[in-house]
Amino acid sequence: MNETTPLIKCRQLTLGYGSKDLVRDLDYEVNVGDYLCIIGQNGSGKTTFLRGLAGLLSPKSGNIELCEGLKRSEIGFLPQMNVVQKDFPASVEEIVLSAFQGKFRLLPLYGRAQRDRAMECMALTRTESLRKSCFRELSGGQKQRVLLARALCAADRLLLLDEPVTGLDPESTETMYHVIKDLHQQGMTIVMVTHDVEDGLDDATRVLNFDQISVKGK
Repeated sequence: MNETTPLIKCRQLTLGYGSKDLVRDLDYEVNVGDYLCIIGQNGSGKTTFLRGLAGLLSPKSGNIELCEGLKRSEIGFLPQMNVVQKDFPASVEEIVLSAFQGKFRLLPLYGRAQRDRAMECMALTRTESLRKSCFRELSGGQKQRVLLARALCAADRLLLLDEPVTGLDPESTETMYHVIKDLHQQGMTIVMVTHDVEDGLDDATRVLNFDQISVKGK
């Protein structure tokens, strides 16, 4: 399988809210193994597109086709962090494990497999040493990596990231980029919305510019 194998196909895709269309008649493919960065001005439709890929927003017209046997349950989504998330009164381990509530709705308790996977995701995001810490007491960079670990628990093949370094200090930003790069090198397909055009595109294999709806790169 090569990097031009489509994982998601968008055909004549229109997305929006109410009478306002933010994405119009878009034809685009996310390929297996992509590290796709999406750029553009505020209001250009970047987050709307990501929510469509995540299955959180239904197309107004056109369609989003999952290919190569991809299932919604294999897609992880890290949205922009809101005020409520920043102040959530739970341990890091509880936050990460909560990802399985959406995948196994009838699961009364977390089993060994879920706990092992949570530990693996915390190790991948360099947060395993924080697992007993209270989430609300962490730094901004630590919180974002914990939420990334949570998204990873839901992501088997595709990870969607909406501005994952916004508000982080330079050191935390660099750490986050290293973690995302490592995940991509281990086989995860990445789609990331970013405003950081100086450093955020360094490891991208493709760039989608929503100001121009054009594709640059491989």
